[in-house]
Amino acid sequence: MAEQKHTPNAMDVEEALSSSEAYIIKNKKTIIGIVVAVVVIVGGWLLYNHFVAMPKEQKASTMLAKGQEYFAMSQYELALNGDSLSYKGFAKIAEEESGTAAGNLANAYAGLCLAQTGKYEEAIPYLEKFSGDDQMVAPAVKGALGNCYANKGDLEKAVALLVDAANSSDSQSLSPIFLLQAGELYEKLGKNDEALKLYQTIKEKYFNSYNGANIDKYIERVSK
Repeated sequence: MAEQKHTPNAMDVEEALSSSEAYIIKNKKTIIGIVVAVVVIVGGWLLYNHFVAMPKEQKASTMLAKGQEYFAMSQYELALNGDSLSYKGFAKIAEEESGTAAGNLANAYAGLCLAQTGKYEEAIPYLEKFSGDDQMVAPAVKGALGNCYANKGDLEKAVALLVDAANSSDSQSLSPIFLLQAGELYEKLGKNDEALKLYQTIKEKYFNSYNGANIDKYIERVSK
């Protein structure tokens, strides 16, 4: 994998994710955007450390590194479908390296590339193919999947995925973001009582997070 000048740490991730409130529902026509790109980039670095030692994975991991560069620069089309040089693209890596750690991670990236360009329907199959049980990347991908369903208008499905992602992560960085998103979707569904429960969880359990510090206004809104 290409040498990185800076390795993201937990504080970098939390600070980047704190700005995700900008993606929350702002009006009737806007649902939510993808908020986990930086986490997947970090996750790529973490997973690399696990699979790079396996000879058959080395070539694919090198390919992933190039795609991560394009992804970090928001060049989602190149990251997804490749360039005119030697990089094949996340979609092709996911297909050709199916069953490997590299192929698994490529599914996550491919899904996020599509989601970031508004192709939520196409993003869903890739995100659903990704599998993991860690407390950072797996919940982040699940949260992204929830965002895709929300943007498709399937709010019930979106809420279930977001709450599951929050519970799986159980972290000050990710959980309050996904709970807040799920709460706003519950409000859109007219289920203020359910939204209140999620907001109260943020206040009680994740009070040290960015969202926790600002949750009272949401609680007040659904308590009227």
